[in-house]
Amino acid sequence: MSQQIKVEVSGTQGVTFSADWHVIQDNETQTYQVEGQVPADYTFEGDSMQASIKVLNEGQLNVTVQKGGNRSRSSTHGKGSTLSIGVR
Repeated sequence: MSQQIKVEVSGTQGVTFSADWHVIQDNETQTYQVEGQVPADYTFEGDSMQASIKVLNEGQLNVTVQKGGNRSRSSTHGKGSTLSIGVR
């Protein structure tokens, strides 16, 4: 049963990032490629999600992913650093 998956990207104001969001719904994967800037919020509909986010300039990047009562958080710092995060 798919639900809303909410993503909050925070950290150092003005930090830019690129992200690949892989949203799984009904055993099908949709990939969304975005470039954004802190702060940013995204909402997806799906059963689960995996993401890979890369920092494009200097600063702190924090990502929180929430689906129902499940929440994942991760952070990274520095240009070129990447993080992976997901929720089921």
